[in-house]
Amino acid sequence: MENKLFNGMTAAKGRGTFMRSRAVALMVAAGIVLLSGCSSKTDDSSQAASVTASNVTLTAAQRPNVHLYTVASSRFHKTVEATGAVDFDNDQATSVLAPISGPVSRLLVSPGDKVKKGDALAYVDSPDFAAAVSTYRKALTTAHTARRLADLEKDLVQHQGVAKREEDQAETDAANADADLEAALQGLVSLSVDPQAIKDIQQGRQVTRIEGVIRSPISGTVVEKLITPGLLLQAGTTPCFTIANLSRVWVMAQISDSDISSVSVGDPAEVVTGIAGKNFAGTVDNIASLVSPDTRLVPARVVVDNPGGFLKKQMYVSVRIHSRQESNGLLAPVSAILRDDENLPFVYVVQGDGSFARRSVTLGYRTGDQYDIPSGLNSGDQIVVDGAIFVQFMQNQ
Repeated sequence: MENKLFNGMTAAKGRGTFMRSRAVALMVAAGIVLLSGCSSKTDDSSQAASVTASNVTLTAAQRPNVHLYTVASSRFHKTVEATGAVDFDNDQATSVLAPISGPVSRLLVSPGDKVKKGDALAYVDSPDFAAAVSTYRKALTTAHTARRLADLEKDLVQHQGVAKREEDQAETDAANADADLEAALQGLVSLSVDPQAIKDIQQGRQVTRIEGVIRSPISGTVVEKLITPGLLLQAGTTPCFTIANLSRVWVMAQISDSDISSVSVGDPAEVVTGIAGKNFAGTVDNIASLVSPDTRLVPARVVVDNPGGFLKKQMYVSVRIHSRQESNGLLAPVSAILRDDENLPFVYVVQGDGSFARRSVTLGYRTGDQYDIPSGLNSGDQIVVDGAIFVQFMQNQ
């Protein structure tokens, strides 16, 4: 009897333990389900909150703090900015080569001196010069003699003193002598012999020792002196001086390939020196056909008047080329552009419900206080131009 009672109590105790374990298991399962449901709702709420946070809604009291701008397609003219270097106007500058050989005896000018066409720059002790003068003297004497003989033969023919063929031969000799004389004279002229000295030789007057002379081929300024007294010159080879007209210079502007389509011959330009506010007006008169292999830029030549010779060769300057071509684009004020943590530009755009949404944009050319926006905005969009910082602050709250 006692054993039956003990066995019954043991069985009841086991069933109770089993029931309690089952209940605990059910409660744990229910808890997991509840926790899963709560977690799902929390994630959805968090996602909804993040979506809502992407737009900023201002109160009626806050709205007056912002001002809007309606984006529209606009026409504008680009101003291309570039760097450049000053060069001589090579149409008005020349390198003076030695016209004769020999040692330099005297220099008559220094860099910075202004000269006129034909002015003497230096003297040379030249055997070529002496030989040219001697050749001209001989040719002059021969021509005079030949002409006198030809006139005599002509007179004799008229009086039946000689045959006609002798007159013809004398006339031929005189013509050849005249040709040699002309060639000798041109030789003196090419050597820049003083015209008065040539005239004295022609008139038979005694001429003192004539030095070879190097003369300026143009009017301008001596910008380079490349010889010294005693230097031996080689005719047609040795550079002696550089003469340039500095009243007008070239500025070689370097244009990037992205801007070259906006630059045309005839566009007005402004050369900025950065020295005492000295700016100069110019005009684009040539655009190179090739890209520089060193800089990958395209040289554009700007012709600039240079009063007072302020602009010097190899001076570095800034160049602003005002394109005459008309461009179209969506313009946004500079004040509307903000930057994110990665320094990427964005603006705030008004949505249909009156809220403000952040939108990334691409910045193009800047004209004045506006940017051309190639992508990110559409015509008719309203963006915040005054108070964008306030909207950003409200978004970050």
